[in-house]
Amino acid sequence: AVIVALSSGFSRSEGASTITQQLLKNNVFTGWMTETKTQRIERKIQEQYLAVELEKSLREAGEDPKAVILENYLNTVNFGNGAYGVQTAAQTYFGKNARDLTLSECAVLAAIPQNPSQFNPILYPEENASRMHTVLEYMLEQNYITQDEYNEAMSDNVYDRIKENSASVSTEEEVYSYFVDELISQVKQDLMAQKGYTEAQANSAIYSGGLKIYSTEDPAVQSVMESEFTNPDNFPEGSEVGLDWALTVDKADGSRVNYSREMLQTYFQEQGDENFDLNFSSQEEAQSYVDQYKAAVVGEGDTIVAERISFVPEPQACMTVIDQSTGEVRGIVGGRGEKTGSLTLDRATDSERQPGSTFKILSTYGPALERGEITLATTETDDQFNYSDGQEVKNSDNTHHGTMTVRKAIETSNNVIAAKLITQITPEVGYDYLTRLGITTLDSDKDTTQSLALGGITNGVSNLELTAAYAAVANKGVYNKPAFYTKVTDRSGNVLLENASSGTKVFKESTAYLLTSAMEDVMKAGTGTQFQMEDTSIAVAGKTGTTDSYKDLVFVGYTPYYTCGIWTGYDTNEELSENERQYINTLWTNVMNRIHEGKAAKNFAVPGSVEEVSICSQSGLLAGTGCPVSTEYFAEGTAPTTVCTQHIPTPVPTVAPTVAPDITQEASQGDDAGTYDGTNGTGEDSGAGTGGNIWQTIQNLFGGGDTSGTDTETGQ
Repeated sequence: AVIVALSSGFSRSEGASTITQQLLKNNVFTGWMTETKTQRIERKIQEQYLAVELEKSLREAGEDPKAVILENYLNTVNFGNGAYGVQTAAQTYFGKNARDLTLSECAVLAAIPQNPSQFNPILYPEENASRMHTVLEYMLEQNYITQDEYNEAMSDNVYDRIKENSASVSTEEEVYSYFVDELISQVKQDLMAQKGYTEAQANSAIYSGGLKIYSTEDPAVQSVMESEFTNPDNFPEGSEVGLDWALTVDKADGSRVNYSREMLQTYFQEQGDENFDLNFSSQEEAQSYVDQYKAAVVGEGDTIVAERISFVPEPQACMTVIDQSTGEVRGIVGGRGEKTGSLTLDRATDSERQPGSTFKILSTYGPALERGEITLATTETDDQFNYSDGQEVKNSDNTHHGTMTVRKAIETSNNVIAAKLITQITPEVGYDYLTRLGITTLDSDKDTTQSLALGGITNGVSNLELTAAYAAVANKGVYNKPAFYTKVTDRSGNVLLENASSGTKVFKESTAYLLTSAMEDVMKAGTGTQFQMEDTSIAVAGKTGTTDSYKDLVFVGYTPYYTCGIWTGYDTNEELSENERQYINTLWTNVMNRIHEGKAAKNFAVPGSVEEVSICSQSGLLAGTGCPVSTEYFAEGTAPTTVCTQHIPTPVPTVAPTVAPDITQEASQGDDAGTYDGTNGTGEDSGAGTGGNIWQTIQNLFGGGDTSGTDTETGQ
C-alpha cells in the first residue's frame, strides 16, 4: 500500500488502504482531509505500522482480527448525511435495520465511504450508481453472489426508494432546535475530551449508541425565545436577504477547492462593484450572483462535491438565557426567523462579535473593586485622556463631564474613566479576570491593551460566553461553565458523563453585589432604561454595549432568576440604521417579561459583607454639613473615613449695614419700617449705602432671610 501511495502522490482517492488502515484513519488520524502531501506520507507509514500492531495484539488476545476490525469499521465509518455506522446509514437511506437490507441496498452503502460527499445517494445518485455497479461486479467475479442475484440487484430501482424515504424523512423529521444543536455539540466534545473518543466514535455513540442525555433546557423558556425570534413584528421593516453559501469542488487536476461567500464577495468587488456586499433585496437576486460566480470558478472536468446555500433575513440577532445559580442554559436562539436545518449556524455560539462597553464591568470595574483600588464612591475625572499610543479616548457624546463617582461612571457608561481605571490596574489584570470568567477568544499578544476596557479585542466574543460571564456576577461572583446537559448514561444506565460544576470563585460576594447595585442604576437612570421590565417588583441589573458605527448592539441583563444576553447586527458587519437600533430592546424585554410571568417579587440580597454609609454624592466622602447626601454601599472596611468639607456655607456677617439717615427715616414711615432695599425708590441703584448692596447680594446668594443655622442643600 505504501508503494502504491507513493507512486500516486498519496491522492485522497487512492484505494490501496486495508480495512484496518481505514479504521485507523477514521478513528485515529481524524485530520487527514486537511493534511499536506508530506503529512499524508507520514500518516500512511504510521497507518501501516499501527495496522500490523493492532492485528497482532488482537491475535495475542485470542480475538479474530478480521471480525473485530470489520465490526468496528462498519460501526464507525462515515456514510454521509450525518450517518456514522451501517445501522444509522440503513435507517437514514432506507428506513430499516441493517439486517433487513437487500443486496442492492448493501451495495449502495458500500459505494459511499470512499467519498461520502461525492457518492451521496440522495444528492448524487448517478455517481453512487456507477460505483455500486462496480461493487456488484466484483462480488460476482469473486463468487460472493450468483448471476441471478447480480441481475436482480442491477435491475432494482433502489434509488427511487432512497428518494421516497428521504422525502418522507424530510417531511416528518423535526429540525433540531438551536438548543439541541448545542446539546449534541457539547456532549460530542465532552466524549472526546473526557473519554478519549474520536469524532467518529462520538458521533456513532450519540446517533446510534443508545445514549440517554439529560438536558438543562426549560422547554417553556425555549418556546418563548423561539416565538419572539420568529415574530416579524419584532424586527425592522424592510429587512434584507443575506446569503450563507459554500461550495466544495474537486478540480480536474486532482486538487480540492473550498469556495466561501467571502470569496464570492471579493470576486464581484474585483469585477468593479466596490460596494458589493452579501445583502440582497430578494432571494432571486442572491441566487443570480451565486450562479454567476459558479460559472466563473467551476471549469470543465471539475466536480461539485458539496454545496450549501441558505437565505437569511438581515439584520440578525441571537440570545442566551442562563440560570446563573447553576450555569445551566435554559434556552438559546442563534438567529431570527424559522430554523430550516439541523446543526446549522448558531450565532450565539459560532459568531464572535465585539462586546463594546459590556466589557467595562468584567475587565475593569469588577477587578478594580475586587482589588480594593476603588469603591463605588471613588471620584474620577472625565477629561482629556490618551492611550499610551497617543489615541484620544472619547465618550459617545464627544464631550467631557468633569468629576463623578464610579457609580455614576458605570451608570452613564463613561469611556474615559473606564480607560483611566484599566490603566491604573493594568490591562494584564483585566485580561486575567476575563479569562477566569470563561472568555476563551482573547489573544494574549494583542488584547492586553488599554482598549480592553471598552471591548476593543481582536476576535470578539460569543454571546454564550459573554452571558455566562455576567451570570458569574449575578451568581455572587462564582463562574459556572455554561451547561446544556447534566449527565449522559449508556444503554445499560451507567453514567458516562456528568456535567455538574462546583463553580470558580472570581469575585468576592461583596464585589458582585456592588457591581449589581451599580448596574441597577444603569437600568433606572442610565443607558439601560429602555430595557426595563414590566414587573418592577423583580429587580433587574444590566449593561449595554455598542461598537463603532453601530455595527454591534449588545445587552446583558439579569434578575435574581435568569441572566439573558442578546446581540443584534448584520452578519456582514454592516452599520445598523437608526430604525434598526431599537429591536434589541423589543426582543430582550419581550422574552424576559414572558419568562418571568408568575415569578414572585424579588430583590438582589445584600450580603453581610456589605455596609451602607451616608456620603456626599459629589465628593464620595462621608456626608458633612451642606452636602448633597446619598446612601452608598461599601465592602466592609472600605468606606471613607474623612468627612466632606466642600459644602460648608460661608459665615454670614451679623453687623447691620450702615445706611444714610435721611433714607432710613423715610423708610420708617412706610409698612416696611426698618428695612432698606438699596434703591432710590425707582428700582434703580441709588449709589448710596453701598453696604446695603453687599447685604442684599449675600441675602440673594443664600435665598434671602435669616441664613444662620439653615442647610439649604440636603440632597434629599
